[in-house]
Amino acid sequence: MLLQIDYTVFQPLLRIQSAARGLAVFDPIRKKNVVMTPEEHLRQLILQYLIQEMHYPPARIRVEIGIELHGMKKRCDILVFDRAMQPWLLLECKSPKVALSQKTFEQAAAYNLRLQVPFLAITNGPATFCCQMDYTARHYTFLPGFPQIA
Repeated sequence: MLLQIDYTVFQPLLRIQSAARGLAVFDPIRKKNVVMTPEEHLRQLILQYLIQEMHYPPARIRVEIGIELHGMKKRCDILVFDRAMQPWLLLECKSPKVALSQKTFEQAAAYNLRLQVPFLAITNGPATFCCQMDYTARHYTFLPGFPQIA
């Protein structure tokens, strides 16, 4: 189920400034300025959406978490934890110029092999997909929106 969320309404909340390598945006989770790439811009808008609209506690969100997959170091874009600080939602962000495809979903699913989160999402901004995982039945169900945090 395709979600069409207008993340751009959160643009005024971003703290953007000039930096040596172009523009930088303040990441409220990492608590530092990061280079503003198209993917980073989207990631920051989504973080604002998750915090402001969905009321996900910032203390339970991590950005660019390193994981090891088949002996290689990878980074997942956004990882949200439940109250027990167990991985709960994995969200992969792509540049708005990158179409979401089976390959994109497979990348997120591969990261999830290690994490086994109940919810998995991918977005490029204009298009977002979020699903609930059922590991016992080896099945997933697309959701009409992001899940409410418990």
